[in-house]
Amino acid sequence: MGLHGYLVLWCGVFGALALVGYGRSLAGMTRAQRTVRAKGRIERVDVPRHGSSPREGISVVVSFQDPATGQEFTVTNDGECGDLIDVAWTGREIGVHYPPGRPHAFRFAGHRAEGGRGLAWPTFALFLVYAGPVAVAAIERGWPWALVGFCGPWALSGLYHLPGNMRDRNRRLDELAGMACVPGRVVAVLKSVSTDDDGHTSTRLVPVVTFTTLDGRAVTAYCESGLPDPAGSRGLDVPVHYAPEDPAVFTLDVGSMRRSWQWDKAVNVVGVLIVAAAAVVGAVML
Repeated sequence: MGLHGYLVLWCGVFGALALVGYGRSLAGMTRAQRTVRAKGRIERVDVPRHGSSPREGISVVVSFQDPATGQEFTVTNDGECGDLIDVAWTGREIGVHYPPGRPHAFRFAGHRAEGGRGLAWPTFALFLVYAGPVAVAAIERGWPWALVGFCGPWALSGLYHLPGNMRDRNRRLDELAGMACVPGRVVAVLKSVSTDDDGHTSTRLVPVVTFTTLDGRAVTAYCESGLPDPAGSRGLDVPVHYAPEDPAVFTLDVGSMRRSWQWDKAVNVVGVLIVAAAAVVGAVML
């Protein structure tokens, strides 16, 4: 079978997968569409034990109500329970997801979000269908077709999303200017040691900081940046800057975070320009 035969097979297989995926989404049968999404409320927060693993997350007790039956449940995040809870306070709302009729198979989501349509894999399959002809064109007619075929749509997508990304970064920079500052304290340092396939070990240290917002919310949170010596930071008093509307957005170093977001803006712009320039070069060389 020649190159074009493989191309037909490639496009046929992934095209069928895409059609099946989009069909399931239209019928409301995807896992994302069937998942029950309830509102959970943190009822109790326990400070992590000094020296324990950061993979466990902050221990919390969460209550939620099953929308189908109205039954109330009170659960903890012991074991594998979805997203890691790394910022918590009593009264914080989080998402609780589970299959229909199985609230005991719950998973936590750090932020409440509307359910998707389950189109990630079908869209990826559709991209592979598109990538096949582009790859064959690049092999048969030269590399400029790869630049036009891949960088062109990527550049158009980047240009489409760039204004929204810039507005989001500017909003975050404005959010930094409106942060409140309160005293905080490092109450524990969590530690995990991992070994790779070559036998090299790496250590991860995660300080845990507590602070009380101006409206009385006692927050416990992982704090992986802003401390020069995480290993010896237990018991250290630190200033904490947080967003009044969402204490989960906080930092110990406003200047460093501002520079990070400004750098992120620059990277977004430069990235789009590079991809667009590559597409133009490919079009000129055709």
